[in-house]
Order: sequence, then structure tokens, then C-alpha cells
Amino acid sequence: MTKIALITGASRGLGYALAEALANTHHIVAVAKTVGALEELDDRIQAKGGAATLAPMDITKPDAMAQLCRGIFDRWGSVDLWAHTAIHAAPLTPANHLDAKDLAKSVAVNVTATATLITMVAPLLSADDSSALFFDDPRAGDRFFGAYGATKAAQIALARSWQAESEKTGPRVEIVTPDPMPTATRGRFFPGEDRSALTPPADVAARILANL
Repeated sequence: MTKIALITGASRGLGYALAEALANTHHIVAVAKTVGALEELDDRIQAKGGAATLAPMDITKPDAMAQLCRGIFDRWGSVDLWAHTAIHAAPLTPANHLDAKDLAKSVAVNVTATATLITMVAPLLSADDSSALFFDDPRAGDRFFGAYGATKAAQIALARSWQAESEKTGPRVEIVTPDPMPTATRGRFFPGEDRSALTPPADVAARILANL
């Protein structure tokens, strides 16, 4: 029976690396807004003998996410693993200069969409060994990280509640704090950083999956 891995935020960084690594054992449902990056991911997965279904969608659109989850159910019936790596990284700015649009987008992507996806994906995670993965980046309270830090913390708070609630019934909810990686998001936060000292996303993905 084919195992299914749903990756939200699969077009770059850790999501891309997880999708590529999981393609050895799973059919990948790759969700992101960037069509070109998804197609590149698909090429790499196919080159390894794997298979993917590309879903170029905006996770902040509930109707699109409902259609996606219904399509997964109709085709496969369930999901074995959901990795939620999608994030909006608002520009760093003092708290008293937060841009309303950046804050609203941060809430929409990092908090509201996560809450919506949990309600929609949870019924698909029906197998006893099914898992949901979330990725912490504890920046709450750091200087200039107001929008990102607050909404990322809220996202992880949602995941922790679900983790506690599903401890006896499943699915298994895992919250991981990855090593610093040379991703585009980190590059926006720390321009000029020595990226050679950071851990490649592929290595982080391998370590995470080995501990599942």
C-alpha cells in the first residue's frame, strides 16, 4: 500500500528537503505557491524513481485546502505523514513600526492557515502510526522579530495543544526545532551571515526523519 506524505511549504528549504527525502518511501503531495519550484522538485523526485502530486495552492485559501484534502481522501483515503513547513517571514522591524499588512499576512499564514489545516488534515491522519510534524523557531520576544516571533509562537502553541489532545488517540504530533539552515528565510533575517557554518536542509531532513 502506497504511503502518502503531505508537505505544506514544499517549494524550498526544509520542506523541499523533506519531500525529496521522503520520496524514497512515500508518494509526495507537495503544496506551495511557486509552480516553478514545485516542478523542479518533481523532476528531482522522478529522477530518484519516486512520484509526486503537485498542488500549487495558497494555504490561506480555505476552499482550496478543502478541495486538496477531499482530493487526497478520494484518491488515497488517508495521509501517513504531514509536514507543515510553510511560513511567512515578515521583515524585521521594531515593534512600534510594525506594518499592518505584514502583520496581517503573518497571522493569516502562520496562525489562521495552520489552525484551518489542522482541522482539515487531522481526519486524514487515521493510521495508528500517522504523524504530523511542526517546526519551531523560538524568536518570540527577540528584538525586531515582533510579527514573526509572535505568530510563529502562536503556530507552535496550536501544535502543542493538538499534541496534548491526541496523545492517547493519535495522530502523533511532533514539534522539532531544526538546526540553523542556509534557507532564504534565514538569509532575510541574517544577511551577511557565514552560511557555510549552517547545516544543509537535506542533512536536517535526514536527521528528523531518522528520529520519527
